[in-house]
Amino acid sequence: MPTATDASSADILATLREGELEIEGRLVDASNVALRVWAGTDDPIAAVYKPIRGERPLWDFPDDSLAAREVAAFTVSNVGGWDLVPPTVLREGPLGAGSVQQWVGPLDERPDHELLRVDRGSDVPEGYVPIWSVLDDYDRSQIVSHSTTQALRDLAVLDAVMNNADRKASAIIVDEGRVWAIDQGLCFNSAPKLRTCLWGFAGDPIDQENLLRLERLATFLREDNPLEGLLTEVELEALRSRCARLLREETYPKVPEGRTPLPWPLW
Repeated sequence: MPTATDASSADILATLREGELEIEGRLVDASNVALRVWAGTDDPIAAVYKPIRGERPLWDFPDDSLAAREVAAFTVSNVGGWDLVPPTVLREGPLGAGSVQQWVGPLDERPDHELLRVDRGSDVPEGYVPIWSVLDDYDRSQIVSHSTTQALRDLAVLDAVMNNADRKASAIIVDEGRVWAIDQGLCFNSAPKLRTCLWGFAGDPIDQENLLRLERLATFLREDNPLEGLLTEVELEALRSRCARLLREETYPKVPEGRTPLPWPLW
């Protein structure tokens, strides 16, 4: 849902929800079927259409639920005020029901960015924090780090409350200086699933603005059926619990023990 003062977001959502979808082609690198489409006719919007019928079954996520989770992620991001997830709707399309999300970034390719990097040796560049050290094929030390920019701090909080099981570097888009988060289908599981490339903030205090966002989300989650049709009741209650825990502890989650904390591949 758009904010009350953001007419352009409301227009984009209306076009994504109601505009005719014209398929341009398939994104060949996507794990599930993802189609680049144009929504609307007068002033079409580039978008990604993920039909439910093209989802691959996953043992730890219910079948036919990934598209709904994409929409839930947009709702949570928007309600709290993170504004990190592009406008996303659930609707019928040429291949049946699915999610339709505004395309962000250049149309020809996903741009590279320096928010995450790999450097030889053990030194981390200024403004970055380490998350992983590895040996390359020649037994030389390499270190993976990510930026400490505020946008990534915001995203790390959003991912923590959504229980994102797949935050890769490639699912972070920088478009004209603005950071966007895409590919949120593997979120909101009721069991602990947080797997992310943004562990560099683990144990840090959460800043006041993100605590306010969590408060706004907590208020929204007190409504009856706030994410009806998108999440199960068990998942919704787990979301409430994660939000309450982050507000109570006021710190970024620590790296878990006994389960894989990083998505694979990392990029």
